Amino acid sequence: MTKADLRRDMLARRRTLPATEVVRRSAELQKHLLDNFSVAAWTWLHIFLPIPQQHEPDTWGIIHWVWEQRLPVQLAVPVVQPDGQRLRHYHLSPDTQLVENRWGIPEPVGAEEVLPAQLDAVLVPLLAFDEEGHRVGYGKGFYDRFLLECRPDALRIGLSLEPPVPKIADAWAGDIRLHACLTPAGVRWF
Repeated sequence: MTKADLRRDMLARRRTLPATEVVRRSAELQKHLLDNFSVAAWTWLHIFLPIPQQHEPDTWGIIHWVWEQRLPVQLAVPVVQPDGQRLRHYHLSPDTQLVENRWGIPEPVGAEEVLPAQLDAVLVPLLAFDEEGHRVGYGKGFYDRFLLECRPDALRIGLSLEPPVPKIADAWAGDIRLHACLTPAGVRWF
C-alpha cells in the first residue's frame, strides 16, 4: 500500500478504537519499552504528547513512570513552530505548564529548549510502519526533518497501536527508518 492509502486507512481504523482499547494498547507499549530498553541509562528521551481525539498512543503513562521512579533521564517534547515546517524541543518536567495549541496538542510554556543532538532516544509517533522500519506519519515530514538533526546513535523507536504492514510501496531513500517499533504484541527490530 502507498503512504496515502495507509494514512487514510489507519486514521479510519483509529477512529473506531474505543478509548479503553487505546489505554490497554498504550499500557502494552509502555511495558515493552521498559522491558526492552535501558531507559534509566539515557540522559534525554524525546517523547510526543498524545492528541486524544486522534486516538494516538497515550505516552503519559511512560512520562509519569519516569517521574515516579525519579529516573535520571530527562524528557523533551516537540513543539511545531509558527512556520508550520519545523519542530523545536523543550524540557518536560512535572512543573512544566502546558497549553493546547490549535491542533489540540499540549505544548510547554517557558520551558528550556533541548537540542536534537542532546537526545539519546526518540519515541516516534506514526500511523503505520512496515517490516523494514519505514513509517507513515501524518504527512507533514516533521519527524523526517527532525530525525536528520539527531545524532546517528540516537535510537528511533516507533510507537504503533497496530502490527506492521508488509511493505510501504512508496517508501524512499529520504525516509528516516526506525531502529525499532513497539506494538502491543512486542518489539520489532530493524
